[in-house]
Amino acid sequence: MAIRVALQHRTTYRFDRLVNLGPHEIRLRPAPQCRTPILGYSFSVEPPGHFLNWQQDPYGNWVARLVFTERADKLDVLVGLTADMTVINPFDFFVEPYAETFPFAYAPTLAKELIPFLETASVGPRLAAWLAAFRATIKEGDNTVTMLVRLNHQLQNEIRYLVRMEPGVQEPDQTLMQACGSCRDSGWLLVQILRNLGLAARFASGYLIQLAADQKPLEGPAGPERDFTDLHAWAEVYLPGAGWIGLDPTSGLLAGEGHIPLACTADPGNAAPVIGYTDVCNVEFDFSMQVTRVHEDPRVTKPYSDAQWSAIDALGEAVDADLAAHDVRLTQGGEPTFVSIDDMDGAEWNYTALGPKKRELAEALLKRLKARFAPGGFLHYGQGKWYPGEPLPRWALGVYWRSDREPLWHDSALLADTREPGTHGASDAGAFATRLAATLGLPEGLVITAYEDVPRLLKDEAALPVNADPLRSNLADADERARLARLLLAGLDQPSGYILPLKAGSERHNGESTVWESSPWPLRRERLYALPGDSPLGLRLPLGSLPDVLPEEVDHEPPVDPFAPKEALPRRDDMRRTRRGRARGAKPREVVKTALAVQARDGHVHVFMPPLTRLEDYAALLAAIEDTAHAAALAVVVEGYAPPRDVRIRVLSVTADPGVIEVNIQPAASWHELITTTVTLYEEARQSRLGTEKFMLDGRHTGTGGGNHVTLGGATPAESPLLRRPDLLQSLIAYWQNHPSLSYLFSGMFIGPTSQAPRVDEARDDRLYELEIAFQQLERKHRAGEDSAQPWLVDRLLRHLLTDLTGNTHRSEFSIDKLYSPDTPTGRLGLLEFRAFEMPPHARMSAVQMLLLRALVARFWQQPYRGKLVRWGTALHDRWLLPHFVAADFRDVVADLNAFGYAFDAAWIDPFVEFRFPRFGTVSYAGVTIELRQAIEPWHVLGEQISAGGTARFVDSSVERLQIKVSGMVPGRHAVTCNRRALPLTETGVPGELVAGVRFRAWNQPSALHPTIEVQAPLTFDLVDTWAGRALGGCTYHVAHPGGRNYATFPVNANEAEARRIARFWTHGHTPGPMLVRAEALNPALPTTLDLRWQPVRKRR
Repeated sequence: MAIRVALQHRTTYRFDRLVNLGPHEIRLRPAPQCRTPILGYSFSVEPPGHFLNWQQDPYGNWVARLVFTERADKLDVLVGLTADMTVINPFDFFVEPYAETFPFAYAPTLAKELIPFLETASVGPRLAAWLAAFRATIKEGDNTVTMLVRLNHQLQNEIRYLVRMEPGVQEPDQTLMQACGSCRDSGWLLVQILRNLGLAARFASGYLIQLAADQKPLEGPAGPERDFTDLHAWAEVYLPGAGWIGLDPTSGLLAGEGHIPLACTADPGNAAPVIGYTDVCNVEFDFSMQVTRVHEDPRVTKPYSDAQWSAIDALGEAVDADLAAHDVRLTQGGEPTFVSIDDMDGAEWNYTALGPKKRELAEALLKRLKARFAPGGFLHYGQGKWYPGEPLPRWALGVYWRSDREPLWHDSALLADTREPGTHGASDAGAFATRLAATLGLPEGLVITAYEDVPRLLKDEAALPVNADPLRSNLADADERARLARLLLAGLDQPSGYILPLKAGSERHNGESTVWESSPWPLRRERLYALPGDSPLGLRLPLGSLPDVLPEEVDHEPPVDPFAPKEALPRRDDMRRTRRGRARGAKPREVVKTALAVQARDGHVHVFMPPLTRLEDYAALLAAIEDTAHAAALAVVVEGYAPPRDVRIRVLSVTADPGVIEVNIQPAASWHELITTTVTLYEEARQSRLGTEKFMLDGRHTGTGGGNHVTLGGATPAESPLLRRPDLLQSLIAYWQNHPSLSYLFSGMFIGPTSQAPRVDEARDDRLYELEIAFQQLERKHRAGEDSAQPWLVDRLLRHLLTDLTGNTHRSEFSIDKLYSPDTPTGRLGLLEFRAFEMPPHARMSAVQMLLLRALVARFWQQPYRGKLVRWGTALHDRWLLPHFVAADFRDVVADLNAFGYAFDAAWIDPFVEFRFPRFGTVSYAGVTIELRQAIEPWHVLGEQISAGGTARFVDSSVERLQIKVSGMVPGRHAVTCNRRALPLTETGVPGELVAGVRFRAWNQPSALHPTIEVQAPLTFDLVDTWAGRALGGCTYHVAHPGGRNYATFPVNANEAEARRIARFWTHGHTPGPMLVRAEALNPALPTTLDLRWQPVRKRR
């Protein structure tokens, strides 16, 4: 994020007559120690008849000394400067070991140099009392920096800021007595406090620039509503090893990039901006200050201007009109992912799928989304994926609502909030189960009380070690013994829950109502004992103990065909009027083997839904549960089996994935609906304290890591444009293969053949050949541009080609395992999933991604794409991993859309380029500019190895890649080297502009390819004048903090991340002495990239 601002400061003195002006000293030039880059500075004074000399005072501050040669009735001083508001981390410093804890004593030599800054003024009674109170809070060995932050914050709380126009600085006692003061009063008070604590301090006067935030914080001060600048004052303390550190007691913060020092002195009088005298006269004083943004790089908090967003929205509506005019019937969904904004380092937000806070945040988000999208919907608490090594399936939370907007659940107050402690127990669950049976028209005697298996538990307890207490949950085999401890504490004879055998009968009253059937459960044992485990009771029923029947006697109901026509769902009142129940016998053929369970857990009554194949039955049972809850005045948690997939209801789910929370959003049929859904989701996620970005330890900016998979389909499977027009999928696959930027610009960190979404040409070498044959067969069986009567065709032809290296159809850039798989009804949904999209950090960036897909679908629907597949070879992981070529290729995509009539602006992709390929820095020497950017490096999965947890396959992330772009080079004279090796610079098409990549070993991992190659960082880049045989200048890139600050925690926000990135780039560090550039033969595999691990044969240049 680069924001450049122009500051203008005018100071005017108007005299009532012509007066003589004595010599003046003006301190309005940024001091030499200013850390904010000052790109330009101007200083002008009226009257024009004067002499100006720039000099430095004893403290090193710039002083303009003016001598006036004639009388004047006005003195006008105008200052202008341009500053690069590059983020500065105010805590990026070291402290000498002896000064890390407070109190400490300066070294003798240093103390002598700091004498002017240790001198204290007379201490008044109020300051003395304040110092005594503060000293009492300091403990021996307190961290020095922590103590200073606390001191600064305490003053900010105790001294109220006011604008005071009187000249001079208040005495510290006066400031303490009034508990208010200007910035210079608070600054001088802090200087005196620091000196009395034995710390060297000085008074700082300068400009303060505050820019309005792109996004208001969730908590804390919101900051200025608009960009603001003013003269300001603060204090600086000297810490051994760190130097002068700015402390601003007005804001309670350390000085950052917005603090531009003009003068730093031991006494505030010497830091006055203007010092001088005139003849005796009356004077009018006036000043004005303004700050203006002159340049802004696209950034994730403000990717687009309002004008750009209006153009994006207009194009979205135009594409929508085209889609409607050509009857495409496209719907778009997705799977955006989120992480906690408060716990960047937690395992649940980096590695593990489950954790202590993830479920709570997910439920908070789900309830917010329900309020926005589905006020008449219901919350479902289900179970999701279950992976090896995990003790239980992951949770899956969903909100379901009817497509016709009729309510599925009327009263949201009857849905319990599991985040809050409940007060209900087993008796409440039992009463609810019997009341529900009556509501369904079934005898209450069919409700079965379930217990935990006491004999089994006692046997488990007896098997414990003799010295182990089963009531303690911190034993070995934690999951099993924690469960045992909970059950023993609850009491072994307490009911675990209540079971109502239940199924929907095949009879229908008036074609709509459900006949609920139930039966006794004949069991061998005197009670119903649940199977051991921690899952809900409905998943632990002893179904294997029920009477067995012959296969032909099984009452089997086939799953509903997703292509079958659907009637409108009945209204709730109709369901209630026609509700009926029927009890069956206990004969084997009559026993109902599905059941509804009611269980009290964590103080809430949980109702476990049985498996139902028809949505009408599910909705009817849900209505009966709500009616029962209303009659019992009891809020419930609905869990168990989810409603069957059906186009008459919509669903939004929140699930747990490794490191993230995944949200499966409802498909949108129009651009307006898509924008509303996306913006709402981002807003509500942020209000739930969930974010869309993460940062690596070195400051690199990434998405959540969980992806933002996009799905294309139709309102029903039969309406899916991918099934109606198989050539559409062919067009998309071929276009993505021809344009690698579509795969890499929006991808995450993990790309390549072993990633979760490899390109079609990143797998087997013969894949493109086989794909061409499949395309030929597709064209032979289906005429492009016409509807197909064979929806299975695309699956049969492409299923075995759109896979990863292992044949997994899900782990592919184009996943068609839900398009028309003949295996199960859930595989015939008409959906195509794009899996290579990373989570965009801003809702409008996500919208642009979606717009790109919509525009390409509209274009290919009207004009199928028949470009030939390209054998990119090694260029795929050479030039196409460099930002210049990615951006250039995407401009070709934009040109294609523009030629078709879609006014897609190439500038709309700039935020993605800045996000995916951040710029580390730029240097210029002798008219030649060198720019360094992050490039993409594939991470390869290594071979199997034995680890402590079993067999493992590690990922090699030890190699990194940069792009170097050079402009202004003189051919034959200039060369650029990296660690003394010449770069294989490639012309970009712009005169004098060339680009190359550098690939190098950045880290020394325990498991990596080529373990004998040492770390090759830092990288020193030299601009070499081959005529003179010397380097004109250069820059240095570090993979870690060059000062040795090995960060242990991730950056908390984008500002800290940017500061870490900037700290790793030096605008100096070229190779001294004579340099002879030896040209290297091009690497045949990577002709545009210098791979420092590769050792070629050199030839003298």
